[in-house]
Amino acid sequence: MRWVYVAMVAGACCVATSCPAATAQAVGNKEDNRMHVETTFEVLVRAPYDEAANLFSPEGERAWAGAHWDPTFVYPLPARDTQGAVFTISHGSMNAVWVVARRDLEARHFQYVYFIPDVMVTTIDVEFKPLDPNMTHVKVTYARTAVSAAGDDHVKAMSEGDQTAGKEWQQAIDRYLASQTPAPAR
Repeated sequence: MRWVYVAMVAGACCVATSCPAATAQAVGNKEDNRMHVETTFEVLVRAPYDEAANLFSPEGERAWAGAHWDPTFVYPLPARDTQGAVFTISHGSMNAVWVVARRDLEARHFQYVYFIPDVMVTTIDVEFKPLDPNMTHVKVTYARTAVSAAGDDHVKAMSEGDQTAGKEWQQAIDRYLASQTPAPAR
């Protein structure tokens, strides 16, 4: 069975689709349907594009995302925000392996891919649009796909959290930027 659900929640567009998996069930040849959910939200960063982009990098996100965001870099060492970087993040009792798939400052587009073995795969697209010299619009799209029955529940729970992430990220980034002392005028 294939279904699609579209809803607007606090300015976030959520599209959920259940799609057939590429692998068969353990018993028989019947394909198993896995959950796939896409959620998009937007954030306005009151900073120039270069500063805003840094806030959406693995190292830069540490400044505003809270203690749960603590990437452990596998590559490169020392840690550096670069395309091809690999790092891990704890998700409760599980570890997610992240890859910076695209970090194109000129195109104003980042993409991350992470997987939790035997649970799910997630892609995160981050697109930037400078609105003026001190304001940057950021569009974030999460696409989560379960790779197991247990992953279906995880995708559902994480996607529910994604629906409020835009507001939460906006508040956290605003707090962080407000805490920064502006450079004295020269």
